Amino acid sequence: MEVFKISKSEKQENHSHQNQPNKNIKIAFFTNFIFSMIEFFFGSLFNSVSIMSDAVHDLGDSISIGFAWFFQGYSEKQQDEQFTFGYNRFSLLGALITGVVLIGGSFFMIYRSIPRLIDPQPVNYSGMFWLSLVAIGLNGYAAWILSKGSSKNEGMLNLHMLEDVLGWIGVLVVSIVMNFTEAYRLDPILSILIALFILYKTVPEFFSTMKILLNGSPENVNVENLANSINNIPAVKDLSHFHIWSLDGEENALIVTVLIDSSDINKTREIKEEIAELAHTSGVKDHITIEITTSKDELEKGYAYGS
Repeated sequence: MEVFKISKSEKQENHSHQNQPNKNIKIAFFTNFIFSMIEFFFGSLFNSVSIMSDAVHDLGDSISIGFAWFFQGYSEKQQDEQFTFGYNRFSLLGALITGVVLIGGSFFMIYRSIPRLIDPQPVNYSGMFWLSLVAIGLNGYAAWILSKGSSKNEGMLNLHMLEDVLGWIGVLVVSIVMNFTEAYRLDPILSILIALFILYKTVPEFFSTMKILLNGSPENVNVENLANSINNIPAVKDLSHFHIWSLDGEENALIVTVLIDSSDINKTREIKEEIAELAHTSGVKDHITIEITTSKDELEKGYAYGS
């Protein structure tokens, strides 16, 4: 049985295309993990609770990125008898875990910052200044790498890096200000603002990922317009079992059964080509299944001639 056989050239092309997200996520993982260890060391050296807290946060990031790395690699497996659509959706699990960690981490940042508003604590602003410069450079590089990707995983992980960059810019600003004044409350204020910004960016992305996992309609496809366009084809009398969903946020799929007159049965090929073209221009380019029937009863039951 060779239903799932893929040519060597296709495998090489797919591997080259799919390997980039895995490489980007690997860079983000090692950047976060190594720097979290550095933060633990210097946080202890500077006796800085805020740096130690950020080290815990970055370590949590590293764990979630590790999950994302694993799932991204797993998602690149070729289709087989168990998963005929392939393993693309496994990358969404990594994106979902990353979203949970980001949301949880943001609420944790707010929780830790509120007591500091009430009782400001002095910090080693000189050490914070130099460490923040290094952190901005490292996390900025990782964010730039991930911003060039298109997968859900890379999008979520880019928010991780963005969160860290903004956080360390806040640390840099606070360290400079505290060099001239004892306005220690600026630290928790900035932390809360950053956390709210990350929640604002992450929550929609989180629900978007959930929608894909629940087979929701792709956001880049106007489902109603596509259905109307198919119905407006002269040979099409009606349609049913019209389903559009996204496999992983990038590849979309369509299944539809259309009713035609028995006199038009010899036009089946042309009708399918016209529907496929409409689907393609609407954003469904990867997996299109069109079934034809000449019976109203069969239309309602999902029976069809051909595929």
